[in-house]
Amino acid sequence: MTLFDDHLVRAKRGMHRWLIICLTIIAVTGTNIYYAFDVISDLAVKQRSVTNTSKIILALKDLHNALLLAESGQRGYLLTEDEEYLSHYHVAIDGLNLRVNSLLDLKTEIPGQQARIQSFIDLVKVKKQELMKTVELAQANREAEAVKIIFTGQGHELYSKIYTLFREIESIELSMQDQLYADMAKSQKITKENITIASLISLFLIIFLLYLFQKNSRREWRYQEQLESQNKELENKVSERTLELTLYSDELSRSNRELEDFAFVASHDLQEPLRKIQAFADRMQRNYGDALDDKGRDYLERMNNAASRMSQLITDLLEFSRIKTRGNPFTDVDLKDTMTQILEDMEVSISESKATFAIGEMPKIQADSHQIYRLFMNLLSNAVKFRKHDSPPHISLDWSIEEHSVPSSQMALTWHVIKLTDNGIGFSQEYADKIFLPFQRLHGRSEYKGTGIGLAICRRIVERHGGNITATSTVGQGTCFQIMLPTTTINFDDPIT
Repeated sequence: MTLFDDHLVRAKRGMHRWLIICLTIIAVTGTNIYYAFDVISDLAVKQRSVTNTSKIILALKDLHNALLLAESGQRGYLLTEDEEYLSHYHVAIDGLNLRVNSLLDLKTEIPGQQARIQSFIDLVKVKKQELMKTVELAQANREAEAVKIIFTGQGHELYSKIYTLFREIESIELSMQDQLYADMAKSQKITKENITIASLISLFLIIFLLYLFQKNSRREWRYQEQLESQNKELENKVSERTLELTLYSDELSRSNRELEDFAFVASHDLQEPLRKIQAFADRMQRNYGDALDDKGRDYLERMNNAASRMSQLITDLLEFSRIKTRGNPFTDVDLKDTMTQILEDMEVSISESKATFAIGEMPKIQADSHQIYRLFMNLLSNAVKFRKHDSPPHISLDWSIEEHSVPSSQMALTWHVIKLTDNGIGFSQEYADKIFLPFQRLHGRSEYKGTGIGLAICRRIVERHGGNITATSTVGQGTCFQIMLPTTTINFDDPIT
């Protein structure tokens, strides 16, 4: 055999090896691509299902909250005949139809769930008709008929059915969502295993190719040059992306500053005419009070009181909007010292009400000291204010550390659990979620003063600190507020990207 023939044989053998290697690579690559597309398609379908369930849950909650707001406005107007409550009522009623249509536009994938949603919407429509009927009677000076309808208990029974069906639908959708997340996690695990196997096969092929080419410096140089070029390109892309993010961050900061400036200017411009109303009302009362009859003085006093309430409401709304944008940095806060300071500041109201306190051991936490002070000042002030007429208030504060899982996650965290319990007038447990919404009042303004935004501020403060606040109560037997704050500092000032 000549050298040429030997070279030809070696070339043929080499071609056979190359053909086998190429076919193997094509087969492995094709299999990986097919499987990748299959997994991506499956994950995309599950993700759409998760998004759909989330939209249904959100639309369901929006409709339920709008119904609560409408009922709150109805009851406030029937109790006080205050047009402000009627305004909130009309806004909520107008929003019900939009939310019903939004919910109807969504189609659930759960068998039988669409029928439950339709039943829920039908009950909401019935409840809406009841609310509209009572308000129309009250506006026609037929308050007695409106109150009679309320005292029949049909409205309460109807809301109980709505609330029960709401929880059932939400629970089914959440269960579906959890199952989808579990399926996605399983798919991801299987994908990782298959990718690992494919990677090992690819690694073997690469080693075999390197063995065939052995010391091919030219190819190595080209590979190195290509790698360096890709690295340089990647660095340029990272630099460009970093610049884009920096510009976006600056723009977002500027937008936030503009919103804060707008809120400040708006509140100042709204407060100015109110101060003039109060000033001229005081002058009229002081200089011309004797010239007015009892009815005139009553009108003047009502006008002054309404201006004062509006001024306080603007102040509270401004503070509510600034909880996250104007919060102070977190520092070490001793809750025992905070409670002592609050009790000193409440000395007058405590003395008048003969309130007593039982404050146990309190922790040191990482928090915004000013907002934590406002949180517990609101809760303690409410506990003293909403007291029984026949017995002095008694408020107790207890603290413990407990371990609870994070909602929608299997991860467990340790929490500071602070319970504030009183022996006041209490409220029906069905309003436990409603009291933390802005402008929600369970009692008339003539009974208890306030703007109805204090507990909404409390919840927003707790949420900024990464925790949550709940309430349990029984009418005539007092209320227990539970505040859960993570032992590990969680600050939600900045949005998660």
